[in-house]
Amino acid sequence: MIKELNIKNEGQIRRINQIASQAPYEVWLNSGTVMLDARSLLGLYALIGKRVHVVAEDDVNPAAFSRLVDSME
Repeated sequence: MIKELNIKNEGQIRRINQIASQAPYEVWLNSGTVMLDARSLLGLYALIGKRVHVVAEDDVNPAAFSRLVDSME
């Protein structure tokens, strides 16, 4: 499952990390050149100002995943 997201600032990075840490499944961010675990705060700072793909396994409920990504905006 994949959805796009624009990362604008440090506050959004912290929100993404917090939301991913509470998710009952793994959440990854893919910038095209690197794939990062969204639960790992340090690496996420390199994504500020970039468009990324939020990635989760295919067996995740699509509606729940969509809500999760929407809450990261």
